Amino acid sequence: MKMIYAIVRPEKVYEVNKALADAGYGASTKWSVAGRGKQHGIQVGELVYDEMSKNMLMIVCDDDDKNEIIDIIMDTAQTGESGNSGDGRIFVLPVEESYTISSQSKDD
Repeated sequence: MKMIYAIVRPEKVYEVNKALADAGYGASTKWSVAGRGKQHGIQVGELVYDEMSKNMLMIVCDDDDKNEIIDIIMDTAQTGESGNSGDGRIFVLPVEESYTISSQSKDD
């Protein structure tokens, strides 16, 4: 299994979640985050905004579904024709084990 963390613009999170659900990947966890990427924030006049609001989605999936989920997120979260700085990042981590609390069972 893999855990996918996708950091996306807040205005794109509904669209990303809908695209994932439409493809059969409806399970995710979302939370609001703030931070900065390679661009170190933005400057507007004399004001510097070094932490931008984003949303982070966490999705746990089978190894075989990882690439499709990443493609959906990348295609849906990108802004403009060729993307813009600040569109987000995706991180993929291995998941060693998973358990369901209600049944107190280890997932396969």
